[in-house]
Amino acid sequence: MRLFAAVLPPEDVTSELAALVAELRKLPGAGELRWTGRPGWHYTLAFYGEVDDALVPDLSARLERAAHRTAPFPLAVRGGGQFGHGKALWAGAEGDVAALRLLADRAEAAARRAGVPMGEHRRYKAHLTVARSREAVDVRPYVEALDAFTGRTWTVADLALVRSNLPKSGVPGEQPRYEVVARRPLGAAG
Repeated sequence: MRLFAAVLPPEDVTSELAALVAELRKLPGAGELRWTGRPGWHYTLAFYGEVDDALVPDLSARLERAAHRTAPFPLAVRGGGQFGHGKALWAGAEGDVAALRLLADRAEAAARRAGVPMGEHRRYKAHLTVARSREAVDVRPYVEALDAFTGRTWTVADLALVRSNLPKSGVPGEQPRYEVVARRPLGAAG
């Protein structure tokens, strides 16, 4: 199954961001972007790709230990940016981003120890994707609007293991469906 570890913002936080995204979608050129549906908003900690079913129990147990070793921490959706010359538009994060990065490192290490092939390690960049494009798009007006945005701060209390179900219909614009496989509570180990 296709899996990733993530931090999922609470409903009231995604509601704030949804109001901004609704305004962004009214800007000229917004139709050139494929906007991510609100159910897909998350901060990916580690993307695992296709994981053999036999590895999932060990991965899940290792993620539980990684979560347990990480204390809950404050986070807010703040600012934004782009990857790939407008191919991905994202909202950023503020708060204890160092704790988020540590949790991402632990989620990646958990997968490696469970035997999940992870490829090359990249430095973690906290982002929540709000839109994508197959072509390079000038997203400067969107990034400027995101830069002015700061959402409510919440306490990250768990790590989610999420299954990504890719679209199969072939309908343009169809979004992946995400299913939370497990939630692992954060809690500082003594």
